[in-house]
Amino acid sequence: MKYKSKTPAILLLEDGKVFYGKAAGKIGIATGEICFNTGMTGYQEIFTDPSYFGQIIVATNVHIGNYGVNKDEVESDSIKIAGLVCKQFNEFHSRKRSDGSLKDYFIEGNIVAISDVDTRAIVRYIRDKGAMNCIISSETQDIDILKEKLSNVPSMAGLELSSKVSTSTPYFVGDPSSSYRVAVTDFGVKKNILRSLVERGCYLQIFPMKTSFEEMLKWNPDGFMISNGPGDPSVMIEEMETVKKIINSGVPTFGICLGHQLIAEASGISTFKMHKGHRGINHPVKNLITGKSEITSQNHGFGVKAEDVAKVKNMEVTHVNLNDNTIEGLRYTDRNVFSVQYHPEACPGPYDSRYLFDDFLTMITSVKNKESQTLVSAE
Repeated sequence: MKYKSKTPAILLLEDGKVFYGKAAGKIGIATGEICFNTGMTGYQEIFTDPSYFGQIIVATNVHIGNYGVNKDEVESDSIKIAGLVCKQFNEFHSRKRSDGSLKDYFIEGNIVAISDVDTRAIVRYIRDKGAMNCIISSETQDIDILKEKLSNVPSMAGLELSSKVSTSTPYFVGDPSSSYRVAVTDFGVKKNILRSLVERGCYLQIFPMKTSFEEMLKWNPDGFMISNGPGDPSVMIEEMETVKKIINSGVPTFGICLGHQLIAEASGISTFKMHKGHRGINHPVKNLITGKSEITSQNHGFGVKAEDVAKVKNMEVTHVNLNDNTIEGLRYTDRNVFSVQYHPEACPGPYDSRYLFDDFLTMITSVKNKESQTLVSAE
């Protein structure tokens, strides 16, 4: 159907709450879990983040689309959000570097959106009631029809989604002559995580999520990166076993977001579905090792249970969220494994946490030097 800027649209939440607005993007119907992002910029990176697969995003910034889109400002090969809710959807944009409008980008990507709604009221509602499924429609206004469709949408709790966004075949990124080889387990990895490693002298092989530990080890990596991704970590039993083998291998390992949760699950630490999650580029986190605080980029709806961490003797908390005291970082005290719940590659977001990639490379270098010294001593 041809795009019509004045076409009415409706947002229906799982509990029956209704908001009326105007169509934006493709005319149609979209379903998913509703959540909000507090970032003031970086909407294209957010829309293409694989961790948002299956979710409908409420943008708290008023203007969306005002600077258009650019082919280089993506975190994956396509738009990954299920739909968008915003106040003002700008059909026209003003930026010399843009490759086109967000309107055309959404239509080409088959993304349904609703604009001209009170996003402040929606965010307050989600904040109080918690995350829930929803449906956007610019195709029909019939509440009964929409309720029936919405009743068939599965809950995010207990839902495995990484297989929907992981690569189907291994691929390489970086210079083969680089000093370090890092195996990346792709649960929905963001491109800027890969860039951040390559910039630090790493050659990467990105593996599909179902790849066995033994298969990855054949490549003889100097480190493992356990990536971000969507869905509930507690149902990823096979992946937990793979991560457990990685942890016990002695190879330096860094986990981000879902990777952090899988390291926790593989270590006997449970995860839980959060009331509303953390999403935005302005979340304060304290580094308990240095005592310094940092502003972080976040996107997660699951967290790690603090009471379980206390039971693991060789695990310590390294970072906490200053808004709600949830765990944001873990590390083993007797092996080279650490993880964070937030996004140190921060795209979009501040650069405060980029040091974590440097810490990872320092860990890899230290292990390689020890191995070299052992070989020399043996000779």
